[in-house]
Amino acid sequence: MGLPRRTFLGLAAAGVAAAAAKPRHAFALDYPSRPVRLIIGFPSGTAPDITGRLVAQGLAERLGQQVVVDSRPGASSGIAIEAVAKAPADGYTLMLELSSNVVNAALNPGLAFNVVRDIAPVAFLGGNPFVMVMTPSLPVKTLPEFIAYAKANPGRINMASQGVGTTPHVCGELLKMMTGIEVTHVPYRTSLIPDLLAGQVHFYFSPLPQPLEYVRDGRLRALGVSTAARVPVLPDVPAIGEFVPGYEATGWFGLGGPKGMPAEIVDKLNSTTNAFTADAAVKERLASLGLEPRGMTTAAFAGFVAAENDKWAKVIKFANIKPE
Repeated sequence: MGLPRRTFLGLAAAGVAAAAAKPRHAFALDYPSRPVRLIIGFPSGTAPDITGRLVAQGLAERLGQQVVVDSRPGASSGIAIEAVAKAPADGYTLMLELSSNVVNAALNPGLAFNVVRDIAPVAFLGGNPFVMVMTPSLPVKTLPEFIAYAKANPGRINMASQGVGTTPHVCGELLKMMTGIEVTHVPYRTSLIPDLLAGQVHFYFSPLPQPLEYVRDGRLRALGVSTAARVPVLPDVPAIGEFVPGYEATGWFGLGGPKGMPAEIVDKLNSTTNAFTADAAVKERLASLGLEPRGMTTAAFAGFVAAENDKWAKVIKFANIKPE
């Protein structure tokens, strides 16, 4: 015997509603059921690319699905950010976030896509310390001596960086803002190390571990590290904050994704990433790349990104830095 028409339509509607509601929950529980894409906004062979590939491998092992690296360099990671922002919010498209992405968002608030506004924080990977290295041709040996010398010679000391608005640039601008020194910024588009070694420029905030060889053989002098505390790889080098209270300017890496991802998927990615960075072998490998692994909750990472954006926006305004 057939069902009355009204009963049939009611059951059909309920079935459609259940089918519409179920996939999101089941999808989150079964995630990932196919390969995940990790977009990196930097060229192959660069530090972010090397770090991203290591992270992709580690996540794949823990998630039980392939994590495919998709390099999308260009426009200061703008191409990568746009690709992720426009992707479905299903957890199958992620991006490697860097501190430089947040600096760029503060420097260029009018960008069509930026990491602060358009990317949802997922997981923090770790900090990337910088070390302030100086050519020995300057007649100073410590950071207090450097600050005193810079104040006595305003504008005569040259600070190198990879370009306007890069993280090494704003690290130096933060030091200027907090100490009142005046130095001349010299941006480079090619390698700046030869000129630094030759004394053509005088100091540079270098990511670790790039300058270790030069520091150890005396060709460069390390005046301080940018982290709040000293770093194990340079135990005798003070933190800049020991002489400039409150100074901290650490680079960092993290994972982000499209806004609107299911909370269950974000939580799974966050816990998986935290387990990855807590692994002893992973810590050792990341440390060799200059990264200090550290886990955070998603909420803590979101607050961290917002605070970083506010901090660098103030530095950029103080220094009157304009986009190139």
